[in-house]
Amino acid sequence: MRIVITGGAGQLGSDIARELANEFEVVPVDFPDFDITNLGVTIQYLRRLKPEVIVHCAALTDVDACETEADRAYLVNGIGARNVAIAAHKVGARLVHISTDYVFDGEKTGPYREHDRPNPKTTYGMSKLMGERFVAQQTHAHFILRIAWLYGRTGHNFVKTILRLAQTRDELRIVNDQYGTPTWTVDVAKQVERVLQTEAYGTYHATSQGSCTWYEFALEIFKNAGYEAEVDPSGSVRLIPNPKSQIPVLSSLTPNTQSLTPITLTPVTTAEFPRPAPRPRNSVLDNFLLRIQGIDIMPTWQESLEKFLSEWQVGGGE
Repeated sequence: MRIVITGGAGQLGSDIARELANEFEVVPVDFPDFDITNLGVTIQYLRRLKPEVIVHCAALTDVDACETEADRAYLVNGIGARNVAIAAHKVGARLVHISTDYVFDGEKTGPYREHDRPNPKTTYGMSKLMGERFVAQQTHAHFILRIAWLYGRTGHNFVKTILRLAQTRDELRIVNDQYGTPTWTVDVAKQVERVLQTEAYGTYHATSQGSCTWYEFALEIFKNAGYEAEVDPSGSVRLIPNPKSQIPVLSSLTPNTQSLTPITLTPVTTAEFPRPAPRPRNSVLDNFLLRIQGIDIMPTWQESLEKFLSEWQVGGGE
C-alpha cells in the first residue's frame, strides 16, 4: 500500500513516515515541493503519486502566528485541507486528516468527546475546524484525528524546550491552571496505522490516556531526566540533577553533564503569561469513539514520556 504523508518533514509527519515505512510504501511530501494551497497543483501532484492513503499532517501550527497571519492560517489549514480532500476523492485514496483540541473553547469541566460542540476561540482553532468540515464534505473515506500537546524528536516542543532552558536558568515558571494530555508522535503514528486497518470512517480523538497541567508535565519530564525533587514551603520545587541517573537526552543537550545545576520550578497562572492567542484551560480529549469500538491503542502519557526520554539518544533529536 502506498501512503503519501503531507507535512512529511514536520514533527508528526516525520514520525508517522518512519513508523509506517516498516509495513508500507511511504512517500513523505512537504512545502515547497508540494503546495496544498493550490488546488490544481494538489490534484496533479497526487494523481502522479497514485496513493491509496493520504495522511494529511501539513498545517500552520504556530498558534500565535495564526492570530497575526489569519489569511494564511485559513488558506493553509482550511483551504489546504479542502484541496487535499478533493484530490483524495479524485484519486480514490482514503484520507487521514490531523486536527486539534483547539476546535473546542476549553471551558468544559471534563474531557471533551467527539460529539461535543466545537467552539474555537482562536484563529488557529477556527481554521482547523474549517479544515475538518471541508474534509467531511469532500470525501466520505476519511478519518479525522484530533490530537493535543504533541511532542516528538523532530522540531520544537515542550519537552525539549524545558530541558534546554534548564541548562541556562536557575528558575522556570510554569503554568499550572491549563490541563491537557501530553501525546507522543510515535503513539499517534501507531494509532493511525490501527485505524487504517478498518473502514470505520469519522472523527476521533487520539491522545494518550490521563491528563496533567503544564507544571505537572514539567515535573514528570525532570523526574524522568534524572532530577530529584525537593519541595519548597512556598509551593515551588527545587530540582537537583543526579549525574548517576541522567538519561542520554541530557547528554545530547549538554555534552558536559557536570555543568548541570539545580533548578527551581514555580507554578504560576495563565494570567501571568498572556499570549496573543488565548490558551484553552481544558484541552483534555477523551478517545471515546476509538475506545467503544475497541481500536484505542494509546498508552498513558507517563508511560510514553518515559519511553521517549529513554530512547532519545545523542543526536536523536533536533
